[in-house]
Amino acid sequence: MRLRRPTPRLTTLLGAATVGVYLLLVVGATASFSEAAEACSAWPGCEGTVSEPGALVALGHRALAALVGLLVLLTAAVAVRSNATQRVKATTLLGSALYPGQIAVGALVATGGLSIPGVHLLAGVTIFGTFLLALAWHLEAETGGADEPLDPDPIEPGGSDSESDATPEVAFADRPFGARLKARVWAYFRLMKPRLMWLLCLVAAAGMALAAGPALSVETIVFTLGGGVLSIGASGTFNHVLERDRDKKMSRTSDRPVATYQIPVRNALAFGFALTALSIAVFLQVNPLTAALGFLAILFYSIVYTLVLKPNTVQNTVIGGAAGALPALIGWAAVTGRIGVAGVALAGLIFVWTPAHFYNLALAYKEDYARGGFPMMPVVRGETTTRKHILLWLGATLAAMSALIWLADLGWLAATTTVAVGAVFLWAVVQLHRERTEAAAFRAFHASNAYLGLVLVAIVVDALTV
Repeated sequence: MRLRRPTPRLTTLLGAATVGVYLLLVVGATASFSEAAEACSAWPGCEGTVSEPGALVALGHRALAALVGLLVLLTAAVAVRSNATQRVKATTLLGSALYPGQIAVGALVATGGLSIPGVHLLAGVTIFGTFLLALAWHLEAETGGADEPLDPDPIEPGGSDSESDATPEVAFADRPFGARLKARVWAYFRLMKPRLMWLLCLVAAAGMALAAGPALSVETIVFTLGGGVLSIGASGTFNHVLERDRDKKMSRTSDRPVATYQIPVRNALAFGFALTALSIAVFLQVNPLTAALGFLAILFYSIVYTLVLKPNTVQNTVIGGAAGALPALIGWAAVTGRIGVAGVALAGLIFVWTPAHFYNLALAYKEDYARGGFPMMPVVRGETTTRKHILLWLGATLAAMSALIWLADLGWLAATTTVAVGAVFLWAVVQLHRERTEAAAFRAFHASNAYLGLVLVAIVVDALTV
């Protein structure tokens, strides 16, 4: 791919226009804005007094729409005069051409001339998507290259259980009893992948908060999160066992307890099955559906993702996102005993966030994953394609969050958080395109963690204070 002369001004304008349109999109999706629209049913002004909070919100939204409209026009003008690719120019012009139509839809909704639920939101998502796509194509043309994919080093799954069972645990042999006990407990704790627990438990907490609101009980929280911690631990333990041979070949995983024989395979398996049984028992204190979903999460991560998807398809991260999405349904089911629309929307948010999050780590450890024999996106498709996909999945994440705000009637805290932290996430991904370094990949990875963590906290607070 031929690199083009950098045009940072267009990149900045495309990023600013994307964030501006997203801001309008999110504001229009909040429950507070629905009340504001009722207080200001005329257009472009308001009938009667404009001192009411709702009318002020509606008028502020329209003023902001005018400012973003000027930014959209400026972006389109700069794109046309730049050396950007034809598809970047065409997509930017399409977004700017759709913008007046979005204003017209907003006017019809405000005056009662159009009452189809979600049509204004859908139009906004479309415009947001055009500018995000233009930004992705523009960055790809400027910073991309003819990447040489790496061939994953094939490795036979399984390995010799007898070898790992029979190897002496020399790591503990020359230590005092207290030190041996502490090291052994820590090794079993590492089997449970504790770094995954805080975020997945927060996903379940958001599902519970959305389903119950202020009526959420302490008992439900304790049993649901307790069962969740145990099921995550079981999934992580089985993952350690099933990937032990690949772990030995990767620098970031070569010190794992099963790979280093600190814990024999048979002991790790017994630990995993014990955690599975305990998690189901705890989930059953809530309801059978929660227990079934918890068991499904263990099976999906341990069997479908670890054994089938991860070593065999470049889409392992995308499809595997279902494992991280299941805690949202578990949280919702724990309160209601069923699966609801808002719970599915939250699960969808986690699903589309996963590639935008994990592809950054795959970039940082590209050679390591190749040594382990995993066909990750940067290994198979190259870094240019991976960076583009990160940006596209980030856009899907932001759009999914706006849909969740609308479906769950969330308020200003969730809206402000997704726009503010989403802009930081977007900046980190743009910098990843420009710098193309391991440090930039880690920065985008941490930005993705911060985005989801803060958004989930905002969802919980908004839902519990309705």
